[in-house]
Amino acid sequence: MNIIQRWTGTSLVLRILIGLVIGAALGLLVPGWKGIGILGTLFVGALKAIAPVLVAVLVAASLANAHNSLGPRFRTVILLYLVSTLTAAFTAVAGSELFPVSLKLEATAEGNAPAALTEVFGHLVENIVANPIASLSGANYIGILFWSILLGIALKKLASPTTIQVVTDFSESVTLVVKWVIQFAPFGILGLVFSAVSESGLEIFTVYGKLILLLLGCMLFNTLVFNPLLSFLFTRQNPYPLLWACLKESGVNAFFTRSSAANIPINMELCRKLGLDRDFYSVSIPLGATINMNAAAITITVMSLAVAHTLGVQISLPSAIILSVIAALGACGTSGVAGGSLLLIPMACSFLGIGNDVAMQAVAIGFIIGVVQDSVETALNSSGDVFFTATAEFSERRKGKKV
Repeated sequence: MNIIQRWTGTSLVLRILIGLVIGAALGLLVPGWKGIGILGTLFVGALKAIAPVLVAVLVAASLANAHNSLGPRFRTVILLYLVSTLTAAFTAVAGSELFPVSLKLEATAEGNAPAALTEVFGHLVENIVANPIASLSGANYIGILFWSILLGIALKKLASPTTIQVVTDFSESVTLVVKWVIQFAPFGILGLVFSAVSESGLEIFTVYGKLILLLLGCMLFNTLVFNPLLSFLFTRQNPYPLLWACLKESGVNAFFTRSSAANIPINMELCRKLGLDRDFYSVSIPLGATINMNAAAITITVMSLAVAHTLGVQISLPSAIILSVIAALGACGTSGVAGGSLLLIPMACSFLGIGNDVAMQAVAIGFIIGVVQDSVETALNSSGDVFFTATAEFSERRKGKKV
């Protein structure tokens, strides 16, 4: 028990950093010990398995127990999610104009990409009304949110206090299980880092280096400049302590798991530590995992403009603005598209008159640099969910003090 207490009493971030260093060292020294990578597979698998159940029971229980109106906060957080994603696309356009990148479009790529924005949102609408059991098993968070909200409203209207208490106790139990799983994060990170380093080495940072730097530069600029500015406009307080906490406790884990779904339990635990309203964040966090896709919008825009630059396609300012809107709206539907943000590149390229065969070559390049690009994209998107959730609540508290 003493060992367990010491383990849980040590900062989780410190333990993760230790696991990171050990995993990288083992990946370089003994890349053939593939069994170490199983630790990462087990950790991510456990989080992915429990996250849909956690979201479902927390949303239902929160709405069943809700006493105060959460409407203003939800409107604020949705506005923050959407504005941030659109601003990210504009940032990507500016970055691509200032630092144009050319690609080597030689290899043939294969894959299925959505042909138009209507197809992306058509798929998203289908997911909303998908079978609730299938939504749970398939981690379809749009469907989970929809059915959990309906169930929570129904429980609030019809269920007895005893029934609601049972649902609440069940959500508390699932939350405790998630906390137990999170305690194994350092071992999971060790396994994930080992796998990445042993398979790709450090060469991934030099191949397509300029493209990676442009993507990361746009993502970090949006996260470190525009997002804090948005937060300040709503809260009128220094946003950087909150941003740092979100990046440190949410972003680090998401960087290595590369899964927004797997990071939902981490984000909810961070919201609890920040003292946020559980009724609010139990809905806003999974919602953010669906529509707060600013880094994904940057990936779509930068990669599409890189293809255009390579082919010598001239992009006018109005076309760039429309492309930004398309990328932002498409990014919000990324969770419903197999392959994530990369497979939305052909959709954006089609607006520029670039054919699918050429665009899919850019997708192939995206998968090559995905070890870095997808990791940073997930880290910034997921940590932003907590950042904007906290911003929306702090904004309402500030208005309440004025009244």
